[in-house]
Amino acid sequence: MTRASEDQRRRDLVRLRRVRDRIDREYALPLDVETLARDVHLSAGHLSRGFKLAYGESPYSYLMTRRIERAMALLRRGDLSVTEVCFEVGCSSLGTFSTRFSELVGMSPSAYRELTAGISDGLPACVAKQVTRPVRNREAPGVIAHLA
Repeated sequence: MTRASEDQRRRDLVRLRRVRDRIDREYALPLDVETLARDVHLSAGHLSRGFKLAYGESPYSYLMTRRIERAMALLRRGDLSVTEVCFEVGCSSLGTFSTRFSELVGMSPSAYRELTAGISDGLPACVAKQVTRPVRNREAPGVIAHLA
């Protein structure tokens, strides 16, 4: 690898980290790949390919995972309806939210809310976040067993 191509690779990684950090901060806002890419001076395709290579998933998938993680925390609190949680985390479609939630968590948002309401009471937030984090590839049903 030449010095110039290594420098470019580092610059791209810095841009990708900025995008990831922005998604982490602004997950509840309407974000799309084109806007994220434009703001770091990359094409949408280049951003998507680079992000997937660097982080193992597309920017959209990463965004939805952040939203679902936050939704899980809100549902465990139990004071908001599933619809309220959906909109609170930045999703505009209850159907898409429910489908994506079920794919990542292994159950519907309402079933998760019923099963986990108050389950993390008394746990430090950092521990609750770690043991309740959604796991890809339909491995999530085992997560609830760790809490019981």
